[in-house]
Amino acid sequence: MPEEDQAPARPSAPSHAGPRLSRRAFLGAAGGGAAAIGLAGVGGFALAGGIAESPPSGARTYPFHGPHQAGIVTPAQDRMYTTAFDLTTTSRDELLAMLRRWTIMSARLTRGLPAGPTGSTSGPYDAPPEDTGEAMDLPAAGLTITLGFGRSLFVGTADEPTDRFGLADRLPAALIALPHFPRDDIDPARSDGDIVVQACADDPQVAVHAIRNLTRSAFGTARVRWSQLGYGRTSSTSQAQLTPRNLFGFKDGTANIKAEETAELDRHVWVQAADDTAASWMAGGTYMVARRIRMIVETWDRSSLREQEGIIGRTKAEGAPLSGGSETTDPDFDAPGRAGEPLITETAHVRLAHPTSNGGARMLRRGYTFTDGDDGLGRLDAGLFFVAFVRDARTQFVPMQTALARSDALSEYLVHKGSGVYAVPPGVPSIGDDGSLVGDAIIGGGLFT
Repeated sequence: MPEEDQAPARPSAPSHAGPRLSRRAFLGAAGGGAAAIGLAGVGGFALAGGIAESPPSGARTYPFHGPHQAGIVTPAQDRMYTTAFDLTTTSRDELLAMLRRWTIMSARLTRGLPAGPTGSTSGPYDAPPEDTGEAMDLPAAGLTITLGFGRSLFVGTADEPTDRFGLADRLPAALIALPHFPRDDIDPARSDGDIVVQACADDPQVAVHAIRNLTRSAFGTARVRWSQLGYGRTSSTSQAQLTPRNLFGFKDGTANIKAEETAELDRHVWVQAADDTAASWMAGGTYMVARRIRMIVETWDRSSLREQEGIIGRTKAEGAPLSGGSETTDPDFDAPGRAGEPLITETAHVRLAHPTSNGGARMLRRGYTFTDGDDGLGRLDAGLFFVAFVRDARTQFVPMQTALARSDALSEYLVHKGSGVYAVPPGVPSIGDDGSLVGDAIIGGGLFT
C-alpha cells in the first residue's frame, strides 16, 4: 500500500533501567495486556500490578486508606476540584464495579502513580491509554480523593422517587435534603447528585487529572452533573496553617476545628455508631455540606472600612474581634459600642456564626475561593465554594444557616447558587501490595454488604 496509508510503527518502549527520573518513569514496568480503563474492569487493576510501585522520594503523599477518608482533616491543600455525578445505570453490579475501579484508581493516584498499571504510554498501542497523561511529570502534590453519596442514590429525587439499587433501607436519617433558606437562589443543575468526589492537591493539574480519570472510567455508568474548581483555601484545618483570607479581604475560619482537636472531631465531625442504627455503615464517616456562594464583590468594594468591619465583627488587618485582642481572642459580645449598641452588633457575622449562638455547634470547614469569569454584565462570577464536614447537618448546619440567612448583615453581599449534602463513609481499612482491598471491598463502610 502507499506509504501514507500505512499505520505508523509503534515507538520502542523507553528504557526503565537506572534511577527513576519522574513519577511516571515506571510506566512500562508493570507489564502490558490490560485494556483501556472502563474496558479492563476491576481485575485489570488488581491483577496487573496494583499499587506496589513506590512514589518518587520527596513527593508529599497522603495515604488513601485508613479509618477515615483523606481530604477531611488533612491539612487543606491549595487547590480543589469537586465533581458530582448522576448514575446512568440501574444495575447494582455496574455501580459496584465502578466503585471498585474508583477505589483502586484513587489509591494509585494519591501515591503519584498513574490511574492504571500500564500508564499513558504502555499497553496495547491500538487501545486508549489507561491514564490520560497530563500529570505524567508531576509529583503527587499532596493529592487526596474523598467520595460521598447523595440522598438520590438511596431514594431518588422528590420529583422521581425510586430505589434503583435496593438501598432505601440504608438511607441515613442525617442525609437530608436541605431546606430553602431565605435569599437562596439555588440552581438545580449546580446542586445535589448521586455521588460526589472531592480532589484536593497543591497543583491544580493533579486535582483535575484525578477527576478526569475517574470520570473517564465511569463512562456508561455515571455522568457529570456539576463540577467546581477552587483555589485559595478559605479555612485552616491544621494548627500549623495560617488563617487565609476570602475575596472580601477578611481572614476566614479563625475558629475552625483543627485536625489536632481529636475530641472536637469526635463530637462534631465523625459519626458515632449509636447515631443511627439503621445506617451503622456510616460509623467513622461524616457528612459533607457543599454550597456555591457567589460574593457580590463590586458592591462590597464600595463599602467603607468601618462598614465592612462592622458587618464581619472583626478587624480587616489583624482578624481580631472588634472587642479587642488578637485573631484568636474570644469575642466579647457584651462589649459596649456606640449609642448603647454592642460593639459587635446583633447582625455581625462573627456573632451569628459563633458556637455560643448555635447551641455549641461547630463544623470543620474546608472551603475554597472560585472565580468563574463574569456574568455577562461585567460582574465577577466569583465567591466561596463552602465545604463543611459535620456529624449531623440537621443540628449543626441547618440552624446556623437559617440564622445567618435571616439576620446576618453579610447576607446582603452573598447569593447561594448551589447546594448539596453527602454521606461520606469511613475509609478503606487497608490496601494490599497487589492492589487488593483488605476488609470492606468497596469504599462505602459496608453500605453494599
